[in-house]
Amino acid sequence: MRVLVVEDEEALRAGIAAELRGHGYTVDEASDGEEGHYFGSEFHPDVAIVDLGLPRLPGLDLIRRLRSEGHDFPILILTARGRWEEKVDGLGAGADDYVVKPFHMEELLARVNALMRRAGGWASPRLSSGPVSIDTRAQTVAVAEQPVELTAFEYRLLECLLMRTGEVVSKAELTERLYEQDFDRDSNVIEVFVGRLRRKLDPDGALQPIETLRGRGYRWRLPREGA
Repeated sequence: MRVLVVEDEEALRAGIAAELRGHGYTVDEASDGEEGHYFGSEFHPDVAIVDLGLPRLPGLDLIRRLRSEGHDFPILILTARGRWEEKVDGLGAGADDYVVKPFHMEELLARVNALMRRAGGWASPRLSSGPVSIDTRAQTVAVAEQPVELTAFEYRLLECLLMRTGEVVSKAELTERLYEQDFDRDSNVIEVFVGRLRRKLDPDGALQPIETLRGRGYRWRLPREGA
């Protein structure tokens, strides 16, 4: 899953990005509002974290521009401003949540996780579909309540498909969600990892949870529960 971090304070931005990457997220970093607009428009993040006090294009203006252009991904405001009027202004501009500096990284991660779930229509951090379930907080996976060991990439791929249950997700979109922007988009790596994920979740072929639609992408086909 892809997160955009727009923060002009370099040390803080780097710290947030490192923490997110350590939890398996793909991260784009922007140091000002104009750069943030570029990344938000071109790379379609699952969540954006936006500081209000940005150079070149203030955070509120960035949020308004993204919303006016039809970008509907969740936006989390990151701000040192604690007055309730400014929080209201941020939410009114189109943001979905906010965190006030200083903050605990665990809170920021929890809010990012919650925004992603809600955007996919999931109310609980435990996503269940047929016998397959994942805990998005612990990043663990089980099939019929038996733990399944996945690599970090396989987990992110599964989470991306499960969040979009029933929808067709193209190879290009999976590549965009799961890799940094310089990844070779013509690579067959996605097909290889989909095959590995299938074998780990469904070794005997009874479930067939991931459907391939030739020329279109992949679809998670098991029924969704607990949304």
